[in-house]
Amino acid sequence: MKKLIVGNWKMNMDTQGAKALAQTVAAGATGFVSAGRVDLAVCPVMIHIEGVVAGLKDFPVQALAVGAQDCSDQEDGAYTGQVSAAMLKDAGCSFVIVGHSERRQYNKESSALVAAKAAKALEAGLTPIICVGETLEQRDSGKEQDVVAYQLAHSIPAGASGYVVAYEPVWAIGTGKVASPEDVAKMHAFIRTQVGGDVLILYGGSMKPDNAKELLATPNVDGGLIGGASLKAEEFLAIASCV
Repeated sequence: MKKLIVGNWKMNMDTQGAKALAQTVAAGATGFVSAGRVDLAVCPVMIHIEGVVAGLKDFPVQALAVGAQDCSDQEDGAYTGQVSAAMLKDAGCSFVIVGHSERRQYNKESSALVAAKAAKALEAGLTPIICVGETLEQRDSGKEQDVVAYQLAHSIPAGASGYVVAYEPVWAIGTGKVASPEDVAKMHAFIRTQVGGDVLILYGGSMKPDNAKELLATPNVDGGLIGGASLKAEEFLAIASCV
């Protein structure tokens, strides 16, 4: 399977900055994306999606896909502030992140809600990137596999295919702790037993140019969900070039 590298831009940049970053990434990525080893995508904030898509119209379509950072679990109606998966597809998206650890934490999103969002994404023709991962307390209690197994079982729509899983070791984000290659290999191997061999499993724990090569060479790591490093074109491209 080809690797997949996805940039989650979170709540950063203005419209022009987002468009310029996407164009710079697309220009630098065309060569090695065309070589067939990796697919790239970026996920700007909702209001920047159409500008980023428009800014990429003169680049080869395969160079850089566009995704969103979330979607509604509803198709349409009186849901102020929400954006449906069908609307994202219409705006030019190919992917959507659902169940990101920040949304699970700050918005108290349940796995059932994540599954409903993923189902709407699949119905709309989007590829949902379904995020799972344990906290420091859960890992210290030895419950990391139980937590991730529960999230997978309840966040993936029944009978679904065509989705991506992203493992985020929440305990290693902003805590000063580091997920070792052994930690990553063990959890990704466990996730593989839960989802089967055809599902891409991304690693989402502070992947950077200096650790990307080792992480991307780890068995069952099929790519990365990149946060801070995706905001700098040279760093994002350096990660992608490690494939």
